[in-house]
Amino acid sequence: MKARTTRRTAPRPLSIALALSVSALSLAACGGGSDDSAGVKKDKDITVGLLLPDRDTARFEKFDYPLIKKEVASLTDNRGKVRYANAEASVTRQSEQFQKMIDEKVDVILVDALNSKTIATDVRKAKDAGIPVIAYDRLAEGPIDAYVSHDNELVGQVQGRAIMGELGDKAENSKVVMMNGDPGDPNTARFKEGALSELQGQVDIVKQYDTKEWKPSVAKANMKKAIQSVGLDNIAAVYSANDGMAGAVIEALEEAGATKMPPVTGQDANLDAVQRVVAGKQYMTVYKSFLLEATNAAKIAVAKVQGRTIEFAALTRETVDSPTEKNIPAMLVPVVALTKDNIKQTVITDGVYTVKDICTPEYKADCAAIGLD
Repeated sequence: MKARTTRRTAPRPLSIALALSVSALSLAACGGGSDDSAGVKKDKDITVGLLLPDRDTARFEKFDYPLIKKEVASLTDNRGKVRYANAEASVTRQSEQFQKMIDEKVDVILVDALNSKTIATDVRKAKDAGIPVIAYDRLAEGPIDAYVSHDNELVGQVQGRAIMGELGDKAENSKVVMMNGDPGDPNTARFKEGALSELQGQVDIVKQYDTKEWKPSVAKANMKKAIQSVGLDNIAAVYSANDGMAGAVIEALEEAGATKMPPVTGQDANLDAVQRVVAGKQYMTVYKSFLLEATNAAKIAVAKVQGRTIEFAALTRETVDSPTEKNIPAMLVPVVALTKDNIKQTVITDGVYTVKDICTPEYKADCAAIGLD
């Protein structure tokens, strides 16, 4: 059984989504003061355990952890703490880190699971110890209390639509290579399903690869195989599930002699990916608001520990199913296709990067060409 949403939120501009989120929290806070006060744990000395999966995905260290830490502090008058561990792409290490969080008796655990199935045992141990677990970014199996992520099928759809839009009338006879993520990551199937809903039957998908642990080195090796099998000049587009792999795909294409890049997709809006978009090497990336996802995850975690059920319900207005659990309370954050046409309106407006960050000397001319200076 695959994870599915029972109620899906249509994508909105980020400013609107943030306003709605703030509005919901304001209402929840008002309600919590009267209706829910008896169940609220007044103690603000909260410890949130945060388990992130790897360091290859730049956003985790640069954005997610700092944002969650900042929000927990803000919500608890600087008395709350975040105990952080990164698995560095090791399932075994993540399980050990999870057990350590349980042993240290943190109040709640936010986990971005490397493997959704194997993490279920750890989730059950936390549950038995009375520690709530919130799946962050990737849906975990086991008795989790909530799920905070993006509409992952929509991510794939946005990527697929970008390819279709760029190929235009040539799509029907175009050969497309698909570089999917790690099969152990439950999000991978959702990204793939969304992409295939746009591409299947519309283009010729000549090669598909799963990428162990999302490793760029694996993606690059597979792209080399695809080039050798299909022919460099015959590849019309590459669906890459994330930015790390997109960079590796582009390296393989360049090393094979490509002078003009076919459209290559990505996800996460990593700085180097945004720069590749500016330079015309990567066609697009999916921008997922780190601010909305991380800060709302912190709000949900703190609300859960403090027993603020009204606020918790206001934040988790959707539900998802996992292979082991039904109707998991969820927040699904909207996503945006980032291209060279809307960099200002996305990552710059949201304060993720500055023009100076993006437009280093190497990219100064490319930035000027698209009015980003």
